[in-house]
Amino acid sequence: MSMKVLVINCGSSSFKYQLLDMEREALLCSGLVERIGADMSDLTHKKYLDADKSEKYQAKERFPTHTEALQAVVRLFTDPVWGVVKSIEEIGAVGHRVVHGGERFTQACVIDQEVYEGIMALSPMAPLHNPANLQGYAVARQVLPHAPSVAVFDTEFHSSLPPSAFRYGLPNYLYEEDGIRRYGFHGTSHKYVSRKAAEFMGRKPEELNLITCHLGNGSSLAAVRGGQCVDTTMGFTPLPGLLMGTRCGDLDPAINYYLSVNRGMSPKEIDTLMNKQSGFMGLCGMSDLRDIHEARKNGDQKAQLAFEVFCHMMKRQVGALWAVLGRVDALVFTAGIGENDQYSRAGGLAGLEDWGLKIDPALNEVRSGDPRYINAADSRVKVLVVPTNEELEIARTTKDVLQAKR
Repeated sequence: MSMKVLVINCGSSSFKYQLLDMEREALLCSGLVERIGADMSDLTHKKYLDADKSEKYQAKERFPTHTEALQAVVRLFTDPVWGVVKSIEEIGAVGHRVVHGGERFTQACVIDQEVYEGIMALSPMAPLHNPANLQGYAVARQVLPHAPSVAVFDTEFHSSLPPSAFRYGLPNYLYEEDGIRRYGFHGTSHKYVSRKAAEFMGRKPEELNLITCHLGNGSSLAAVRGGQCVDTTMGFTPLPGLLMGTRCGDLDPAINYYLSVNRGMSPKEIDTLMNKQSGFMGLCGMSDLRDIHEARKNGDQKAQLAFEVFCHMMKRQVGALWAVLGRVDALVFTAGIGENDQYSRAGGLAGLEDWGLKIDPALNEVRSGDPRYINAADSRVKVLVVPTNEELEIARTTKDVLQAKR
């Protein structure tokens, strides 16, 4: 098998991709196709000349379906100017991000008809994601028929949760018949950064207790003991836990009933409210923290409150996961907010100095694409920023799965 792996993250009207040479773990190209099915679609393609230098190609074309979009991308792979391979036959495998694996899929696997049907059967748990993820598989099978496809599940890393952590206080039949339990998400990111943090610290993953903080438009925290996830903040869906860009995070479940009875809202309307109209957006009308910080500087009290709620919820979740672990060796920040927003890192950990956790303000201000410490010299607990690389983790997993089948 060629060690070039195409990683696809497919949405309902878009998909992101990366092509990696896994012999060197080098990124060859990456891109994004948006507005598939609209009158005009947007394609952005980057060709990497080396680790730090790339050239960008942008185009507007009409892609009625994902098939035409991937066909256009594959043509770019071999283009005389923008190409990175001589033949598409060099692409030895396709790795697909699949959001929900339920209890059935606790490890990545080659997609065949049985796996396809199993992932589709889990669609009620992730109606916006699993069908779209499978659409990416169907298109890849059509455009790259020689390359096996591997499903890598967001829920996989959290499959090590003990029943005491994943069960809800609901009647047993709802778990046994409907699979209602905590699953957790962002698992590929939590897995990657927990291992990368151990490597950076010069320790084995089995030696460390970590709290990994994936903070972005969607945010979740995980408690990682000895390389295994033992608790996480998201649940049956990606809705609970921290305040997010448009998601509410934790709230009293009886609010659903209240909204239904007192506001006459349908289940779909409530779902839309909590997933798309809440979070930062609901509190201050903005979902991007960069805009929120700018508004805070200008005295916007709603923006200030949204930021304070986010920091408070983060601190509450850090404390809860700390209690589960008992001992914490390091906190690890990652993803868009976690890697780039010094205000959130400082605000979410403020007041924990008596726990042996202190951030160095100067180190916290540093921007870098490399793993780094931001804790004070006298902090008992290390604090790291580790850029995530979910695509590389998916490519590694894809390679491992196919090599194991040989």
